[in-house]
Amino acid sequence: MTENPKRIALFVTCLVDMMRPEIGFAALKLLESSGCEVIVPEGQTCCGQPAYNGGDRRTAHQLAVRVIEQLQGFDYVVIPSGSCAGMIKVHYFELFGNDPEMKRRMADLAPRIYELTDFLVRIMKVSEVPGQLEGTVTYHDSCSGLRELGVAEQPRALLAKIPGLKLNEMKDCRACCGFGGAFAMKYGNVSAAIVDEKIHNVQATQAQAVVMGDLGCMLHIEGRLRRLGDERTQVLHVAQVLAGDVGQGRASG
Repeated sequence: MTENPKRIALFVTCLVDMMRPEIGFAALKLLESSGCEVIVPEGQTCCGQPAYNGGDRRTAHQLAVRVIEQLQGFDYVVIPSGSCAGMIKVHYFELFGNDPEMKRRMADLAPRIYELTDFLVRIMKVSEVPGQLEGTVTYHDSCSGLRELGVAEQPRALLAKIPGLKLNEMKDCRACCGFGGAFAMKYGNVSAAIVDEKIHNVQATQAQAVVMGDLGCMLHIEGRLRRLGDERTQVLHVAQVLAGDVGQGRASG
């Protein structure tokens, strides 16, 4: 493990805060177990991604300014979501294209922004994780984390540190799950067809759990699984598995 950063800002994300706060606590546990001092800025709010994707650049800009104000002054910013991390680290530059001062501040902040597993592997170089889970899981690569941040091997390297856990890769693990934020609402039939193919590939592995790094994908895949009558397959955030906070101590398979 490298010398520990002094202060880490944990950007929890809206979905985690509202829908699955246990993911935020799992991320906190992982960061603290690696030796970090973690602070959750109380004034953090939405990163602006929904407004940005919907074409409301004014609102997105206002939210982005607030985010940067909340996250400055930390050694690193860690986010348990590839999509939110990608929005801040990558798309803020476009959002601030006509705002030189905010673009300058973003250029200073961007190198210190990391998706959770990327940070644990590349910066903290963790040699072990708290998780204990025996059995078989499969992994879904969420689009933003994979394509915008290069997150692919990092979560797999960390999962490999859990004794007794086997990773059975699904077919087309890097293919989209069909969520895409507003895409799933605007193009419901197309989205359902995409997620049905993803679910088929998940079930073909016979893993008890499908693991991923974005809650949006989790909610989309889990919702479709349950509507199709699959009550067996667990849908877990990688932070939950690595922290040992999955609600069950064993994954059969």
